[in-house]
Amino acid sequence: MAEDPTHDSKRVDPMEPWRGMRDIYMDAWGKTMVDMVNSEAYAQATGAMLDTYMTVSAPFREAVEKAMLKTLEQLAMPSKADVVSIAERMTNIEMRLDDLDAKLDNIQRLIVHAGTAPRPQAGNAPQPSKEKTTKAKQAKKGKR
Repeated sequence: MAEDPTHDSKRVDPMEPWRGMRDIYMDAWGKTMVDMVNSEAYAQATGAMLDTYMTVSAPFREAVEKAMLKTLEQLAMPSKADVVSIAERMTNIEMRLDDLDAKLDNIQRLIVHAGTAPRPQAGNAPQPSKEKTTKAKQAKKGKR
């Protein structure tokens, strides 16, 4: 079979030039946006918008919080403050348990250390030194 010269093995895509232009445009747009976002002017403008938003939305947030507290109270559910309080108490209890654990470890170490110390045997009891016995005799004489 002879190949037909009118059919090219590689098909021509009419959208390929458009895709190339799109990619170049997107790269340029991305670089421009990164430069703009990393500027001091953008940071100041964003900060001003956020400050305005927080100021304007404060009364609405307070109203929503009050309504939520009343709703949670009526449903006998804990509020955020209740959960935070319980978490703080649990943290305090955990710290105290850790302290007790450390103290018990010290006591156990002292008991083990005392148990390994050599003990005097019945026949080999340490004898008091002559100096101590002399002082004891003098003290007895002084009491008489």
